[in-house]
Amino acid sequence: MHPALRLFIRQYLWVLCAALVPVVITAFVSIPLSLGSHPGEPHQPDAMGYTHMT
Repeated sequence: MHPALRLFIRQYLWVLCAALVPVVITAFVSIPLSLGSHPGEPHQPDAMGYTHMT
């Protein structure tokens, strides 16, 4: 492989990973917080019961 191509691919993958890591971290933190539990776990009802805001 040409050295310039190898350098380009390495830099491209570094930028791609640097852009995707914050997105993945945000998704894995915000989804369980908004759901109140991890996806796939049974939902524990609150002490006050489920009330819809509308």
